[in-house]
Amino acid sequence: MNAGDAAIGAHLGKLDKLFEHRVRLAICVLLTQSDVINFSRFKELLEQTDGNLGAQLRKLEDAGYVTVDKRFEGRKPLSWYALTKVGKSALQAHIKALQAVTGTVG
Repeated sequence: MNAGDAAIGAHLGKLDKLFEHRVRLAICVLLTQSDVINFSRFKELLEQTDGNLGAQLRKLEDAGYVTVDKRFEGRKPLSWYALTKVGKSALQAHIKALQAVTGTVG
């Protein structure tokens, strides 16, 4: 293995497994653009079923990458999601590693 291969391997090792699923990556990217987004808006933007979207949000919540604020507006339950500092740092590190890996493609 040459030095270039070792560098690529090191950067690949910095990629965050939680962002391997495109929906989880998209959720965090969208949350960098807005302070909060509700479940219905995510569903509309990402074109996911309730079950799949809920599972992906739960994984991000369990990792501490997003927080959820569940409220009732009128009689309707509404869940609002926000990116945490931990989530923002993880996303930035993932993107930096991805840029380093893809920067070697030429």
